Amino acid sequence: MTRREFLQTGVAGVGVLPAECQTRRPDYSLTIEPYALEVFPRRVIRTVAYNSQIPGPLLRFEEGRMVTIHVTNRTGNSEVVHWHGLFLPSDVDGAMEEGTPAIPPEAKARYTFTPQPAGFRWYHTHTFAGRDLNKGQYSGQHGFLWIEPRENPGRYDAEAFLALHDWRGQLLMSDDGSMNPSYDVSTINGRTLGFGEPLRVKQGQRLLIHLLNSSATDCHWIALAGHQFEVIALDGNPITAPCSVPMLSLAPAERVSAVVLLNNPGVWVLGEVRKHIRAAGMGIVIEYAGWGGAPRWYQPEALLWSYQRFESRNPSAPDAESATPVPLVFKSKFNGHGDLDHWTINGKSFPRTETIEIIQGQRYRLQFRNESIDHHPVHLHRHVFELRRIAGRSTRGVFKDTVLVNSNTQVDVEFTASQAGLTLFHCHQQDHMDAGFMMLFRNV
Repeated sequence: MTRREFLQTGVAGVGVLPAECQTRRPDYSLTIEPYALEVFPRRVIRTVAYNSQIPGPLLRFEEGRMVTIHVTNRTGNSEVVHWHGLFLPSDVDGAMEEGTPAIPPEAKARYTFTPQPAGFRWYHTHTFAGRDLNKGQYSGQHGFLWIEPRENPGRYDAEAFLALHDWRGQLLMSDDGSMNPSYDVSTINGRTLGFGEPLRVKQGQRLLIHLLNSSATDCHWIALAGHQFEVIALDGNPITAPCSVPMLSLAPAERVSAVVLLNNPGVWVLGEVRKHIRAAGMGIVIEYAGWGGAPRWYQPEALLWSYQRFESRNPSAPDAESATPVPLVFKSKFNGHGDLDHWTINGKSFPRTETIEIIQGQRYRLQFRNESIDHHPVHLHRHVFELRRIAGRSTRGVFKDTVLVNSNTQVDVEFTASQAGLTLFHCHQQDHMDAGFMMLFRNV
């Protein structure tokens, strides 16, 4: 049974909501519908989007105040909206594997929940794409979600939400005979570098940038020429000791919030460090007030990034000895030349992967051992985990919901089981997820 067959047999449609949810006036409305995105003059990409815009509308919530979102599906495919990084019941989390009902074509649904935790989250489709690189996360179905914290994460004068995305994908055969997506166009907020309005700033401001990698498969390295990033949060979770870095690295689904001190007047490029991806369009112009001319770019000398740069010296989480170990081994299974690899967790592909039972309130140590040649951005739904060990080195105090596990390395993370029901764990690369890289935890 494939993932597609599992979803078709396991989900019948939109469930019946309680009366108070049916009558509640929505705080936001989202419409999923076809959209023609002009990425640069006369270059149009036909895709699917929320409310005819890419990224979708910024949703701002207050932590702890119930919200209702009305979703209309005006496409010919079943859809679902996943609220990435939120602590939600499994029936509204937005994963059909957990039991969230699909939204059939030309149907409507309401999601009612209490948003938490505070910080930078996002929403996106969570459907099967397979070989169709216009569906699922390959499409324009992604948007920002901000839950207002009780205290500001840092002092700033202005803020900007920026989404990285890759378009016009095609499957190309690699040296080992497997198929991998490749892209012609890369954008920030749906526009290529130089197309559309620049981000206008003023000297002396502290600009808070919320950066999201919404790409279906690719990691990205981002720099702002002539400036540094003071990272204050990863995946929406505050860092106890903010750290300044020359560039940011984001795997698919990762978010970084960073403050930039605007102390170098001019016109600059914020963009992908790798030249060929920046040439494909991944960049945006940053323009100081009173300045004009061509934007400048300085090429960084090296790609430098490490989660451990942001670790805490005063961790408050329990010691490792109190956590139950859960070994999870990632491997690929060659399917033949010209075909997509299958992916396994502990030797099995979803939906045949083992559903692991966890106990409410107990702490678990997930041991991600990547025995493949690919890197994997793995995501745990409905929880936040703490990074505890990376490639043999211990760490503390870095909290995320997605972590990149590099080829032939091991990463250990810890989390406390706090959400009842089924919780999905998967690689956030669309092609890996579609090819079996998923499993479930059941909180009993």
